[in-house]
Amino acid sequence: MSTHINAAKGDIAEVVLMPGDPLRAKYVAEHFLTNATCYNEVRGMYGFTGTYKDHPVSVQGSGMGIPSFLIYATELIREFDVKKILRIGTCGAISEQVHVRDLILGMSACTTSAINRTRFDGYDFAPTADFQLLMTAYQKAMDKGLQNITHVAPILSTDEFYGHDEGLDEKYASYGVLGVEMEAAGLYTVAQQYGVQALAILTVSDHLITGEATSAQEREQTFTDMMEIALETAIM
Repeated sequence: MSTHINAAKGDIAEVVLMPGDPLRAKYVAEHFLTNATCYNEVRGMYGFTGTYKDHPVSVQGSGMGIPSFLIYATELIREFDVKKILRIGTCGAISEQVHVRDLILGMSACTTSAINRTRFDGYDFAPTADFQLLMTAYQKAMDKGLQNITHVAPILSTDEFYGHDEGLDEKYASYGVLGVEMEAAGLYTVAQQYGVQALAILTVSDHLITGEATSAQEREQTFTDMMEIALETAIM
């Protein structure tokens, strides 16, 4: 076991889906995995391992924000030899190019966090998705007929949920950034650090321009296109 994950070696698959919401992890395990067993309940951050189309797959909640995400992702990689991590999360749209329930495959992650400037002595670092996972996820979305709602673009990982600077969103949007969330920059950084594959597959849950939003239950249980694409990508 590690500090925050109460599992033994072999309990966790080499490929892991990571939603922020531990209840979304539970939902994925119950509705998509066969013979899923719970390996972690520490701090209520559920983790499950089962099979998807005969391939071992785990799903682990991360909590909200880069610091929380990095704790779980780092332990999964260093202590449990995980090789692929796919974040399945939600984001807010900051561009009129996208709509609520659209999918965004995060090609790269801008960030307002200082975490990478701390790592790199004040210089910038470009957190970037794994190309193979990105290409596979895009093709899986095309195979599902989701051409009209799937976008490949940079995203913004922010440290703040409340008090967020809408003017900053507008500036990022003018440079092609489509959505804002709170974890992907941390995921891409730690994946690049340890040489593993990572991708954020996001569903737009609310629109910061139009004000349209989904409910907590919808965010937990109805964004199944994202879940299915992540699972199909994970086993390739």
